[in-house]
Amino acid sequence: MAKDKHRFHETAVREYDIRGIVGKTLSADDAYAVGRGFGTMVKEAGGSRAAVGYDGRLSSPALEAAVVEGLRDCGLDVVRVGRGPTPMLYFAVRALGLDGGVMVTGSHNPADYNGFKMMLGKGAFYGASIRRIAEIAVQGAYAGDPKGAVEDRPQLDAYVARLAEDYRGQRDLTVVWDAGNGAAGEAMALLTGKLPGRHLLLYEKIDGSFPNHHPDPTVPENLKDLQARVLAEKADLGIAFDGDGDRIGVVDGKGRILWGDQLMVLFAREVLAEYPGATVIADVKASQVLFDEIKRAGGAPLMWRTGHSVIKAKMAETSAPLAGEMSGHIFFADRYFGFDDALYAAVRILGIVSRAQESLAEMRDSLPQVLNTPELRFPCSEERKFVVVREATERLRRARADMADIDGVRVRTPDGWWLLRASNTQDVLVARCESSTTEGLERLKAAVVAELAASGVAPPKF
Repeated sequence: MAKDKHRFHETAVREYDIRGIVGKTLSADDAYAVGRGFGTMVKEAGGSRAAVGYDGRLSSPALEAAVVEGLRDCGLDVVRVGRGPTPMLYFAVRALGLDGGVMVTGSHNPADYNGFKMMLGKGAFYGASIRRIAEIAVQGAYAGDPKGAVEDRPQLDAYVARLAEDYRGQRDLTVVWDAGNGAAGEAMALLTGKLPGRHLLLYEKIDGSFPNHHPDPTVPENLKDLQARVLAEKADLGIAFDGDGDRIGVVDGKGRILWGDQLMVLFAREVLAEYPGATVIADVKASQVLFDEIKRAGGAPLMWRTGHSVIKAKMAETSAPLAGEMSGHIFFADRYFGFDDALYAAVRILGIVSRAQESLAEMRDSLPQVLNTPELRFPCSEERKFVVVREATERLRRARADMADIDGVRVRTPDGWWLLRASNTQDVLVARCESSTTEGLERLKAAVVAELAASGVAPPKF
């Protein structure tokens, strides 16, 4: 295994993680260099102990072992917390008082991908910090001390016990759960055993080949089995998780999807009843309905950039008790630790539904009704995607458009709003439109198409 200078594949170092296709753009040598580079940063920060966890992908055990070796070669003591969802790693770092952690996970990517998410201390780790690992590796500028010790301390039981602590329900519910064979499966099965009510589990067995459907609850196709079972069982709701358990998907008793911004309305009402006037953060892809409802509930809505790491950092800066993204990352600092944890969000939504007089479907129907597109993701090269957004922003600024440019460009018109941004994690552009009328939505779509055409980009299929 390479122990000196190391260069990652040019596509592997991302804004929020290091990730690639195993055997092509990601290897055990990369995993060792991640451990060695990140471990160097932990040592520089005065740390001495770090956690390592891994998800259920077939390549994860070998990559985990290489990360452990890299951390140990920096002189760090390593606590191996075992297989489970990414939030279990975040929990372990806090619960065990460690100085950082590395999670081996491919998140919601296809089965042949894998990667590494990190936390230094209790803070988010992204952007320039991720790039610094690559700089340390390419220079071979690693910390080097006598080899650190290794301790196995599985955290699954303690993590699940902490999740169950915050359930506050009244009436029993029938709930269908779908882990998609992802890393949340075992924790999901243990958690439901601690909750009252009737719980029906789908695809709870962890299997890195994802034999039933891909574990990404933002894609409606992946929720079909969950929807069918909810209807067949006359369940109160259904809950789904992504591959590493940090993003939630929810369907109501009628089998209809509640997107991240709709869930956030319900969470915000609950949290703001305890913290009137508090800041609640949502990303630029979220519906205007969410921002309006936060204000109506007595909160201070804050629109921020998309990305779980930047949202976590903004929460810490503003002392916000709640934040969320359209993609299903939900962050509770109210009664919890402020990181994105889909299993914890599930506990909170079950509590809300269990205490309510109305059903989740009735709550959904009571929200202001708008027309919007889903989050549309369409191909654009790494080299071109940010340039396209910059070009569109400059044209719109010259046209004196009413816009926000904190993350891509979000344009307000009398019809509603539209968004164009570059993904930080994939070779795609992202667009979304929202209006109160069909005609208005068509005009917003046309505006997006026009901006893309001006930059020579084929539009998405609306």
